[in-house]
Amino acid sequence: MADPAPGTTTTPRFSLTEAAGGAGRKIVLAGELDSDAAAALWPRLVGRGAAPPAAIDLAGVTRCDGAGAALIQALQAAHPGVRVSGASASLARVLARFAEAHKAPAERQAAREGLAVRVGRASIDSLVSIREGVGFIGNVLVSGLAVLAGRGRLRPSECAAQAEAVGTRALPLILLLGFLIGLILAFQSALPMRRFGAEVFVADLVAISLTRELAPLLAAVILAGRSGSAFAAEIGTMKVNQEIDALQVMGFDPVQFLVLPRIVGAMLAMPVLAVTMLIAGIAGMTTVMTGFGFPVSAILRQATRATSPEDLFGGLFKAMVFGLTVALIGCRRGMATGTGPKAVGESATATVVGSIVAIVLLDGLFAVLFNLLGL
Repeated sequence: MADPAPGTTTTPRFSLTEAAGGAGRKIVLAGELDSDAAAALWPRLVGRGAAPPAAIDLAGVTRCDGAGAALIQALQAAHPGVRVSGASASLARVLARFAEAHKAPAERQAAREGLAVRVGRASIDSLVSIREGVGFIGNVLVSGLAVLAGRGRLRPSECAAQAEAVGTRALPLILLLGFLIGLILAFQSALPMRRFGAEVFVADLVAISLTRELAPLLAAVILAGRSGSAFAAEIGTMKVNQEIDALQVMGFDPVQFLVLPRIVGAMLAMPVLAVTMLIAGIAGMTTVMTGFGFPVSAILRQATRATSPEDLFGGLFKAMVFGLTVALIGCRRGMATGTGPKAVGESATATVVGSIVAIVLLDGLFAVLFNLLGL
């Protein structure tokens, strides 16, 4: 056998030749591109520090297996600009099948399905999700009625623990956010109202907006991001670890054992969080108003005159409904968690997004309802 030329790698079954062309470095592969050839060529072509070729000539390749196809695909992925030419019809089919087999499932499915199929599939998935959500709410309602009728058991200690986790541990964040919201609202409202000498009515504006809307709404958003996602992650982890199946085998109702305590805890904690945010917001507003020269007694008197018990109780009622909604969505997503390493994270993310959307929609419905009732 003659000595190979410089830039050439040969074995009894394959060879690699490098040539410099006008468009850049060209690699010519010949022989059997199998696992042994791929193992020998991989560090040189794909390894760290490998110089990118301009073209690959596969005209001399007589046989290629999965390892060889993986080498070609990895080379194309590492150097997207490389040109592959000379592949025979059979080799082109092998490379195409290998690339198709290693696409992500969603990518392969999207490539096969047209727009109408994807829209129909999304619609069906939405309807199935709605049906399962309605079934879950019915299951929770039946379990709650069973507890009230004495045919089920709700653990008060677990409800208290959930209320403490949802409420007490969130108080520092609620206080900080409420104070800043009240301060910002007061400052931004006082500047334009000063033109008309009506700075004193800033207390009315901030008190009404916090009592009726912002305090329950922002407390619910914090609940969704902090506790709703935790509900989904906790129950989802139990689902993945088959602990929920173990509860059913032992004769425990997972809804009574896991879901109802979290719902009760969220509904008990939300009015406390809303009132805390209201107080913190009034404190922030008072800080700004005292800076403008108003006494604290006048500010508080103006705020109490602007609001009514109906405003306060309406806000607390909305807070309880928001707490119920967030807990239902979080527990529902947790119970529906699939398998795989991403399942728990996807459930937590879906809980936060779904809870915020549901809270905003419910707040709009409450605004229309309260307007119709004259509240």
